[in-house]
Amino acid sequence: MKTLILSLTFLLVSLTATAQEWAPDFATAEAEAAAADKAVVLVFSGSDWCAPCIKLDREIWQDASFQEQAAADFVFYRADFPRKKENQLPAELSASNGKLAEQYNRRGAFPLVVVLTPEGEVLGETGYQKVSPDEYLAVLTGFRK
Repeated sequence: MKTLILSLTFLLVSLTATAQEWAPDFATAEAEAAAADKAVVLVFSGSDWCAPCIKLDREIWQDASFQEQAAADFVFYRADFPRKKENQLPAELSASNGKLAEQYNRRGAFPLVVVLTPEGEVLGETGYQKVSPDEYLAVLTGFRK
């Protein structure tokens, strides 16, 4: 029984350790990026309704190799716009994401991935692409040059 509990605990910890690190808010993402000389990856997502957003999450953001490599150059923030009542964000966070959309996603594209300097200058934009995590990382890294 102890072995089973230890195995389950290890599995849970290892899954948590490989989860994509998302900044809790955009201001934190900017501050972390500035302190570490990294770019901000701002992801506009509809996590509970946008099929390409869900694919991007599963195929790219959740990939352990991508996460490890991307952490060297980027700080991630997800501006989420869920539609289901049970997934609604706190009002303050929802308003903040709305302001980010007014500034960086006027077309209302989902998913939209915007690479920014810590000061908010747009370096490049992309969306869902049916490519490997390494190829997607190369796209993001290419915006920094």
